[in-house]
Amino acid sequence: MTGFIVELIARGGYWGIFLLMALENIVPPIPSEVIMGLGGMAVARGQMQLGWLIAAGTAGTVAGNYFWYWIGRRFGYQGLKPFVDRWGRWLTVEWEDVEHITRFFHDRGGWVVFVFRFMPTFRTMVSLPAGMSAMPRWRFLLWTAAGSAIWNAVLAAAGLFLDRRFAELDRYVGPAAIALMVGITLFYIYRVVTWKPRARR
Repeated sequence: MTGFIVELIARGGYWGIFLLMALENIVPPIPSEVIMGLGGMAVARGQMQLGWLIAAGTAGTVAGNYFWYWIGRRFGYQGLKPFVDRWGRWLTVEWEDVEHITRFFHDRGGWVVFVFRFMPTFRTMVSLPAGMSAMPRWRFLLWTAAGSAIWNAVLAAAGLFLDRRFAELDRYVGPAAIALMVGITLFYIYRVVTWKPRARR
């Protein structure tokens, strides 16, 4: 099963990796751990090159994060509130969440963009306050790319290591990856269906 999934990723090529990683940071259907991990397995099987895999994954990550940075910069702090109020259900984000992350961002400075690249929950959300605070574009892109490159390299190397050292995991990794994707999708649907603003709870 793992071989089938890896082959699908390999068939999409580096553009497929770029697109999946970009989407993962806009509306996360598949976690980056799965995408880059299986990409690393494709490298072990000679279907991809590690350097290009990391470059494509990092470019996709930066593109996806820049989307939210642009939203934050385009609408500003108060201008973004109607957007969050209207689309919060689909983003499963409330304005209070945006306020929390914005305060945290302002209190600790731009290094947060780099550090948060290693945190699954906040790696995308931090792009909003970066844009809302008008963080220089070059600095946002630089720190996002730096953190993303390191994280993606770790994930790809893990996939490469596992494919070379533990061929017997093929029976488990594939079903586990599918179960993880299905679980995340179901959890997202559950959040959308049951989501209510705090004021209505």
